[in-house]
Amino acid sequence: MVAPQRQAAQALSSVPDDIPAVAVEGGRARKVPVVSVDQVGGARLAVQHLLDLGHETVWHVAGPDDWLEAEGRLKGWRETLEAAGRSVPEALTGDWSPRSGYQAGLRLPPEATAVFVANDQMALGLLRSLSERGIRVPEQVSVIGFDDLPEAEFFSPPLTTVRQDFALVGRHSIELLLDQLQGDPPVRQRRVVVPATLMPRASTAAPPA
Repeated sequence: MVAPQRQAAQALSSVPDDIPAVAVEGGRARKVPVVSVDQVGGARLAVQHLLDLGHETVWHVAGPDDWLEAEGRLKGWRETLEAAGRSVPEALTGDWSPRSGYQAGLRLPPEATAVFVANDQMALGLLRSLSERGIRVPEQVSVIGFDDLPEAEFFSPPLTTVRQDFALVGRHSIELLLDQLQGDPPVRQRRVVVPATLMPRASTAAPPA
């Protein structure tokens, strides 16, 4: 079961005990085993990458409020800035679509030099809006996404992003399900977190002097 939204994760508590099941994402569900990507850790990689390049702070285009992935990425962004003693700008919110990223780019203030976008589709829209505003990436604003879509390396410029290993998520999910089918009761208490990976490309650089 794929349960990336809060309501879907809450529904996992109604799964009968005698039905083998595994949740992908699923939050803190305890009724079934959960396999998820480390959303908080991935966001930390993204924000720290931008801070290490010399940016004073990082703006964020967040995903929808009811999505667990958006919640984790927002949390990782905020905690990384706070741990570094940096100001935390007000997050902009999108709906995962390129259009919402485009609209967020129109609202990005002139003092912003770095943006962490909660998925690659919104990053695509943001890049378009920055281009229309005459703002060069990465010379004036660095942009980093999340997901590492197959198209991300062909964006203009190629998008720095955070990779989610969905193949590994799938393998762990099948392994947990097979354990249950083979009669391994302890598996129902297991939670597997797959690490995210930073994919540096040409959309991030040091801030303008």
